[in-house]
Amino acid sequence: MFVTKKMSFSAAHRLFNPKLSEEENREIYGKCSNPHGHGHFYTLEITVKGKIDERTGMIINIDDLEDVAKKEIIDKVDHKNLNLDVDFLKDTIPTMENLAKKFWEILKDKIPKGELYKIKIYESGNNYVIYKGD
Repeated sequence: MFVTKKMSFSAAHRLFNPKLSEEENREIYGKCSNPHGHGHFYTLEITVKGKIDERTGMIINIDDLEDVAKKEIIDKVDHKNLNLDVDFLKDTIPTMENLAKKFWEILKDKIPKGELYKIKIYESGNNYVIYKGD
């Protein structure tokens, strides 16, 4: 059985690898390498798997899942520049893929019931990434 909590946040970022030249970054990342960055309204889905607790009828209390995600992720990234303002993304190119992997690393041992199964991040209505751990 699986349960998913859907949350959202707004953040700015610049896709840029400091080991490459400006020209190489523009070739790879296009407009997403704008020196002043750009923003997205992200949607984050966190899926937990587990067995239904007979006493509660739930895998996990969805409010508990939301509390953990808010404290550990949302409060740290919402209305922030992902390149400059978020400690856990230091020295990380803030692609959807890297965000999903970092969010997984942060949440995997903090889920109070069940087991983290999947992180899904929408960068837009048309673009998303799914990560299920290594």
